[in-house]
Amino acid sequence: MKIAIGSDHAGYNLKGDIIKVIEELGHEAVDVGCNSSESVDYADYGIPAAEKVAGGEADRGIVICGTGIGMSISANKVPGIRCALVHDLFSAQATRAHNDSNVLAMGERVIGPGLAEEIARTWLTTEFEGGRHEKRVQKVMMYEKANR
Repeated sequence: MKIAIGSDHAGYNLKGDIIKVIEELGHEAVDVGCNSSESVDYADYGIPAAEKVAGGEADRGIVICGTGIGMSISANKVPGIRCALVHDLFSAQATRAHNDSNVLAMGERVIGPGLAEEIARTWLTTEFEGGRHEKRVQKVMMYEKANR
């Protein structure tokens, strides 16, 4: 898989750790920035990462800021994106299995690198279950399409 990954300054250090996880799992990381810990705006990186997923240039995306909240809000503004803010392993598994999330948001100031790496591994290796969850995801996507 190709994984678009972006961060602002507050997620820059963790982004490097997550790129290593992506590559260890045999996937390709598509880094949309930022490229330093100097202050930038999260939307300038969260939106482009989500656009790569929505446009088919990447299979999934991971976005990181201080809390994950700004990145999650930004990514979810892109039509077709189901970005989940996750800070625990159960939610990482559930959001893939039940919600078919295609972008993961995390906060570097909320969780440490060890847990973040495990969250990314869990999220990247969990498949969508479909079944009863499929109609729920489709309801959300139909609403989005009807209200653009």
